[in-house]
Amino acid sequence: MILLQSQSRYLLQILTNRVQNIDKGIELDCHWVEFDDVRYHIQASIKNPHLLHLSVSLPTPPPETAFSSGLPLGAIEAIKAAYGNVVHILDPPRDGFNLTVKLNLSKLPPNEETKHGLLVKIASVREVVMGAPLRVILKRLASRSMPSNAGMLVPLVHRPNESFFLIPQFEKATVVFPMRFSDSIDTVLATSFLQEFVEARRTAGLNNAPVCLWSSSPPNELKDAPEQALSANAGFVSFVITPRHVEGKKLDKTVWNLSTFHAYVNYHVKCSEGFMHTRMRRRVESLIQALDRAKPDENANIAAQSRSFKRLSIEASRGNSH
Repeated sequence: MILLQSQSRYLLQILTNRVQNIDKGIELDCHWVEFDDVRYHIQASIKNPHLLHLSVSLPTPPPETAFSSGLPLGAIEAIKAAYGNVVHILDPPRDGFNLTVKLNLSKLPPNEETKHGLLVKIASVREVVMGAPLRVILKRLASRSMPSNAGMLVPLVHRPNESFFLIPQFEKATVVFPMRFSDSIDTVLATSFLQEFVEARRTAGLNNAPVCLWSSSPPNELKDAPEQALSANAGFVSFVITPRHVEGKKLDKTVWNLSTFHAYVNYHVKCSEGFMHTRMRRRVESLIQALDRAKPDENANIAAQSRSFKRLSIEASRGNSH
């Protein structure tokens, strides 16, 4: 199965090309949209080629989630910690966006490997911003410190007007995803996929993976969730995260995989649907070929129709028999 990359490939390409051709001073103005309705806008002028303005629009948060100044809790601190003096946050952001930052490419480190690593991190701004509140809680879990909101339901946005839920505790954190799909076929495929996903976790090679559960009804952890958040036509998926899943470098990977779990499932559902359509088309083509081979030869039909038969009398037939 394919895991989605945390960095925006298009943004990384723009940044890399800009750094490599910064002396040309080309004017830049690009808009694009990525999955889960995350929108980007990047601009650069000929006058200041080393300065870029990057704006990001996040999915519309549902009422139960908590945002501060249009961003998830802890996002400002996460941006400052991740990018240092290379990125400066502009307040207020540009109209229609949740975040606008100014990138100063002249402050990138001289070492090529370190520079590329920082560009990849900048291209992963979506992960840094949207994963900020989840990262804060999982960091406390990794250090085995008691969270201030232990046992409380923490809603986190991951899709437009949709949230998933985190229940932090001292030794574990439970993450619950209400799975919703607008297409009836996608719903059937996703339900089957998620049930197989749970079964695959029980194999011997995945003993160290987080415990995964699926249910058609809301689990007990969501007893305090608002009613509108409990409408899930493909059931509910729960993961139990322990300290070993967020130790060291595992933290960023776990944050990204959880933040984009719905997109991951949706991607594989669409791939499965496309594969089945391809198989169906090939099967229809093979049936058409079989029907074509079963048609009688037109030349044989013409030859059979051109044959003439002469009616013989009884006496003539007896003479021929002798």
